[in-house]
Amino acid sequence: MKTVLIIAGSDPGAGAGLQQDLKTATLLGTYGLTVPTALTVQNTRGVTAVHAVAPEVVTAQLEAVLSDFPVHAIKIGMLATAATVRAVAAVLRGYLGGGRGDLHPLGAEETGPPGEEPPLSWPLPPLILDPVLAAGQGGELLEPAGVEAMVAELFPLTTILTPNVPEAARLTGMSIATAAELEEAARRLQARGPAWVLATGGHLPGDPVDVLTDGVNAWHLEGRRLAAPHHHGSGCLVATALAAHLAQGLSVPEAVTRARELAAEALLHGLPLGQGVGPVNPYAPFAREAARHEVLAALTEAGARLVREDISPLIPEVMSNLAYALPYARDPGDVAAFPGRILKTPAGTHIPLPPQFGASRHLAAIVLTATARRPELRAALNLRLVPGIEELAPLLHLKAASFDRGQEPPEVKAKEGGTLAWGVASVLDALEPWEPPPDIIYDRGEVGKEPMLRILGETPLQVVERALALKQALRAQGRL
Repeated sequence: MKTVLIIAGSDPGAGAGLQQDLKTATLLGTYGLTVPTALTVQNTRGVTAVHAVAPEVVTAQLEAVLSDFPVHAIKIGMLATAATVRAVAAVLRGYLGGGRGDLHPLGAEETGPPGEEPPLSWPLPPLILDPVLAAGQGGELLEPAGVEAMVAELFPLTTILTPNVPEAARLTGMSIATAAELEEAARRLQARGPAWVLATGGHLPGDPVDVLTDGVNAWHLEGRRLAAPHHHGSGCLVATALAAHLAQGLSVPEAVTRARELAAEALLHGLPLGQGVGPVNPYAPFAREAARHEVLAALTEAGARLVREDISPLIPEVMSNLAYALPYARDPGDVAAFPGRILKTPAGTHIPLPPQFGASRHLAAIVLTATARRPELRAALNLRLVPGIEELAPLLHLKAASFDRGQEPPEVKAKEGGTLAWGVASVLDALEPWEPPPDIIYDRGEVGKEPMLRILGETPLQVVERALALKQALRAQGRL
């Protein structure tokens, strides 16, 4: 297993610093080695104190790790003081071969034959330097003398420098308001020692543009502005992802592409933890992929129950379907349903094919709309609207809601299936954040559109149980 040596401060909320770095390194399949440089007192509302680790302790930790473990990449984050910067730089220079001979990047198993002295010089593994100067919500994290020491002593050892706009502005003395100015700043920083600079443009107005340069070429990497109120630790995540990918042998451009993709998902699915700015969520894409078998299995079980209990009296003329989304679903391909739909036949309910991802565009639109607003709502089933269901729902402890087709915009009405997502969105958007979502959404239909009932839930089986409760109640009242 490849290793990443993480030299950074500690965040007790685990949204940034060593804790975020270690999570990211692990998720990307590398082994994180950690050397804390400072203990911060912080939460989602900000940093209130910083206690730097004594430089001699940082040195001792680094020497203990480097003399024993193979190290395939290094990530440096918060350093806090000039003394710590100089201590880290001194150890890494020794690691290059100018100092202690037992500090080398490839591990004891790669030093050569027993008894043979290691070479006088070793290539430094890829080093990613995240120039952490201040907390996102204010508060200095590197003293001014430390900034000067970092530029002088660590920039020349750096493979990729990853400043954001405020950091690039402070390090260059420039005012940065455009992608062109960010490129100029990145070029100036690269000229001071780093082999590459990835300047992240999330602080620029409009859609963000990151700039990657090797001093000769510069690439403007466009992104999409995300509604990401919970973004704590995004810079740490990017730098550590770069280190993990470089440790595994990817080129710099490949590593940058993958790190930015992970950052975009982690920002999009940031965690609303605490009372302030919550942490990014690097686990989102891994949770999505890990759930594929579980989603199909859950749909298979729920579908079998629909057939066994025979939901056919409630299946509409357009037939039914049952859909279930992966956690953090992105598009219809992340929503599974039954190809060919759930059918009403003379023999009862019939499901012709096992569930597949991307099998129902219409149900996927409903589920994606629901889960974007309430992440727990990942399952949906459509049934026909039987008169009297409205009165029955509260008796079954089911919350019901409907939408007004008269408010539907013409462009939505003209789009096939557009009403499906629009109706769900209009209901959920009208709720206060603290209000529970409805279990059932009615669509009374109109000319050419069959009245429909859509049951929402957290799992397919939960949705099916609600549907069967409605069926039994309607049958007991003689309405089916």
